[in-house]
Formats: sequence, structure tokens, C-alpha cells
Amino acid sequence: MTTTTPATRPANPRFSSGPCAKIPGFSLDMLADAPLGRSHRANVGKAKLKAAIDGTRDILGIPADYRIGIVPASDTGAVEMAMWTMLGARKTTMVAWESFGETWVTDAVKQLKLDAIVRTAPYGQIVDLASVDFDTDVVFTWNGTTSGVRVPNGDAIPADRAGLTICDATSAAFAMDLPWDKLDVVTFSWQKVLGGEAAHGMIVLSPRAVERLESYTPAWPLPKIFRLTSKGKITEGIFVGETINTPSMLAVEDYLVALDWARAQGGLTGLIARADANAKVIHDFCATHDWLTNLAEDPATWSNTSVCLKFTDARITDGAGFAKAVAKQLETQGVGLDIGAYRDAPPGLRIWCGSTVETADIAALMPWIDWAFQSEIAAL
Repeated sequence: MTTTTPATRPANPRFSSGPCAKIPGFSLDMLADAPLGRSHRANVGKAKLKAAIDGTRDILGIPADYRIGIVPASDTGAVEMAMWTMLGARKTTMVAWESFGETWVTDAVKQLKLDAIVRTAPYGQIVDLASVDFDTDVVFTWNGTTSGVRVPNGDAIPADRAGLTICDATSAAFAMDLPWDKLDVVTFSWQKVLGGEAAHGMIVLSPRAVERLESYTPAWPLPKIFRLTSKGKITEGIFVGETINTPSMLAVEDYLVALDWARAQGGLTGLIARADANAKVIHDFCATHDWLTNLAEDPATWSNTSVCLKFTDARITDGAGFAKAVAKQLETQGVGLDIGAYRDAPPGLRIWCGSTVETADIAALMPWIDWAFQSEIAAL
């Protein structure tokens, strides 16, 4: 039990789940090479955008025949782009176990008006993917950013599936080993594991996804920012850096700096190891403090990025109020910023453990959580 203010403070108290902590040692001086005031269509702009795509492929180990594009509106834009351009060709299954997955369900059923199969699980649990029909198109999140529940592996996805797998991997990419051969569309954004700036999304397409785009025309109109084809053929320029709309070259430079940092950490293997080490500190803390536990019920599904926690002390009668009070204390002390649970999630804490977070900062945060908890319990 911690009854006095802990002596050690996190050097960086930023544990937000998005936008996430910048790379260690970040400064604006690192962005001095950004071609500000230049067109993204100029050679310098196109080279920067192409370098962002190539660096993404290199670090994530994306197959050479998969296309990678930079698209508008962050991960949300990328997911919507995939849904609006590819769904409707065959039966669709929507899978959700947290708020963003539920958003994609709403868009498929109420906006696209698909007669979709909907499979859901409550916060802390996960849908059994082995029971999903992958001869339908399947839309799911790899890591539930608001629940801390992740897919443990891709074993349940058959290699001979007839449908497409569309995977929102925004809080998984660069911190988890994604099985590319099991995924036809993968989306993510820059502001998660690599701590990049917001507003830009990434979409990765398998050859099967490209074939769908070139052989299927949706029944609904497509806004310009969703269009990936022209005259029935994939718009190849999108996948070499010729973006649909104007990107921020400052944000592009920031992403390139983050990719360079990722290489220096040993690439994907190093990034995963950093996130795993961060999450382990929290898991070990919970194992020795019976009033705090992982929201994810099955350890095989514990996230190593968006670690979600719940208070279990029987003396707590107002779970939401108690959790907010603890988070407020940590913010007031300047030791833990933006770590309250997502607004639609069960009351608790959500601590970002992605690769840009230093393990020492997570370790320094834990005694402060103990201190804030004891303070609030004493006030009951």
C-alpha cells in the first residue's frame, strides 16, 4: 500500500491511446527537412510519400504484391474506404467486441444497409473467430483500442477462404505480428504505435482485395476520397504516393522520422518487444494488487498496447465516479495524462503501452496509481 506520494515520477507522463506519445527524444527540430510550402506533386513531395510507403512495407514485412496507400481521414477513413468500395459483393459478417468495431457494424447495417451477419462480444471478451464463416466478407478489429482485447493469432482464418478479411489494425500495427497471408485489407493510422501526427490513414490491399475492386461496382455512390479505381482498374498512383487529396508534408516528415526510429529499435521485432515489456509491468502490478485487474478476461487476448483495467474493490459503489477521480488525481499530479477509460467502455483506466512509451515510465506510474487508489478509498 502506498500512503505517501511516490518519489519517482514518469519522465514522460503521456499515456494517451491516441494521439500517442511521440518517439523518445522527439523535438520539432527533427522535422527540419519537411518540404513545407512545396506541392506534394513536386518531386520532393512524391519522394517523401513514396519513402513513407516503402518504409512501412519494410518494417511491417508486408508482402511485395500487397499495395500500400496513404489515404485521408486517419484509420477511420481507411476502414470506411474499404467498406464502401468492397462490401456488398457477397454476404458480410461484422465482428465487434468494443466501440470502434461497433461503429463499423453501424455503418454496414444502417448506412450501407447490408443484410449482414453481426457477431458481438461484451467488453473484456472476444468473438470466437473459429465460429465465423470466412466464406463471407469479414470485418473486424485486430486489437480493441477501447477494450484492450486483441486477436491472439490468425489461426482461425482459413487460407482457402472465399471472402475478404478486412482488418482494422490501427492499435496493432507496429506492435503486433500481423499474419499478412490471412488479411486482405489492413488499415491503421500514424498516430498510434509510432506516435505520428493525426489525420492520415494507411490502407494495405492483398491481390484478392485488388481483384474485388476491379471486378465489383457497389450499388451506392462513392465520394471522391473513397475511390480506389478508375475505369475499372486500380488507381496505381495512390500506392506510390500520389494521394487522393493534399497531405500534410509536416506530418509525412514526422512519420518518416518515426520510421527511422523504428529501424533503430530493431524493426518490428524490437517494437513488439518494447510494447510487450511495457504491458508486462502492468500485468505484474495487477498480479500483486487484488483491487485492479485487466478488463480482458483471457490472458491470451491481453493487448500489449491499449491496456484496459478495471477496479474490483468491493467498497467502490460508484465505479465510474471512482475511476474518474483516480484518473483526475494522476493528471493533477502530472504523472499520468489521458488514462481514463474510453467513454463507451466500462469504468476504469486505459494505459497506452505502445512502442514509443518507455518501460521506466510505466514502472514509475504504477506506484502513483496505488497512491491515487488508496487516497480515493480513504475518502469513501
